Amino acid sequence: MDRDELAYWLRLMLTPGVGSETARLLLARFGLPAHIFAQPAAAWREVVGPHVAHALAQPPADLDMQWQATWDWLHPADDEGTPGMARAVITLADPRYPAALLAIEDPPPMLYVHGAARWLSLAPAPGAHGGSPGPQATSPALGLGRCLAIVGSRNPTHQGADNARRFAQALAQAGLTVVSGLALGIDGAAHAGALDARDDDDTGDGPATVAVVGTGLDRVYPKRHLALARRIARHGLLISEYPIGTPPIAANFPRRNRLISGLSQGTLVVEAALQSGSLITARLAAEQGKEVFAIPGSIHSPQSRGCHALIRQGAKLVESAQDVLEELPGHGSPRPAGASPAPATTTGPQQALPPGTDPALLQALGHEPASLDALQARTGIDTPRLQAQLMALELAGQVGRLPGGLFQRIAGT
Repeated sequence: MDRDELAYWLRLMLTPGVGSETARLLLARFGLPAHIFAQPAAAWREVVGPHVAHALAQPPADLDMQWQATWDWLHPADDEGTPGMARAVITLADPRYPAALLAIEDPPPMLYVHGAARWLSLAPAPGAHGGSPGPQATSPALGLGRCLAIVGSRNPTHQGADNARRFAQALAQAGLTVVSGLALGIDGAAHAGALDARDDDDTGDGPATVAVVGTGLDRVYPKRHLALARRIARHGLLISEYPIGTPPIAANFPRRNRLISGLSQGTLVVEAALQSGSLITARLAAEQGKEVFAIPGSIHSPQSRGCHALIRQGAKLVESAQDVLEELPGHGSPRPAGASPAPATTTGPQQALPPGTDPALLQALGHEPASLDALQARTGIDTPRLQAQLMALELAGQVGRLPGGLFQRIAGT
């Protein structure tokens, strides 16, 4: 995209009263933004009415500043010293615009994308993965591959975060691109699990993971995910519909959820309370005709109630990655040939107990949250020894400490 083209697109999207729908109406009527602004005001009024037409006549006050910020972002002096990375503004007129988003109700006219350059170039056409594609073996789209959204609570249980990581790892190893929102909790665990599954030489037809964020791509929110965002940029893609410089605004995060579900063949909800943004994503996926999956949990956990509600409404209950794969087109096996196996279920290999730990303690704990008093009543272990053993199990990653002084056994132990 050259300087003038970028300026016209930014002028369109920054004009007061012009949102995604209005922009698409103008684009459909007049063509590219340069053609829109070549029209007389009377032509605009026929499409968008007098108030927006009046606004279109004057460049937005912050246009020059926004153009410079965007141009500087697109052409950094040093992209963190990492070769093979790229940045792009992809518009509805760009052949790389994701076809999946064209099918949703409100596709954004502009996408900001940052990540591995190989996923930002022309993507291999279906069936062209066996060798270097020639000019006839490319399709003009982002190289996203087949995507599955994994979403859930920002405050998951230890078990929920572990499930997200395990499922994402297994699904990425099977060749899927894991899409999530870079939020704390389940999102972060899903991104990390997908990245752990594949390296730069992976055989997938898309990146291991894509993060769809609710800020400008010059910012990372939450800040504690800065290292994770950089890792995603090196090996996957970060995508936003929001202009450079956009800070975290609460209303933007539920809105971006339509892109998470829209890019994906299905949405897996790992943990979610009844009032949860993850349920918004699941609802959007269902409205878009996509598959919805949910992992069941404890009947005592508030973080499981959203998943249980989805299952009652028709979401598929899943206990393993294979349960997801068998519902998605083009996936007849849990992983590509030659790939090493990854944990694909909510359980993992049994771990040895820390020295001095009573085996009866894990049996008494089970996978339901339990208080210290309840465990003491079940085991008869005195309080000092019980606390010491629980601490040892927690440090070994076999028991999770929950809010309210509760403890929960982690799957695979």
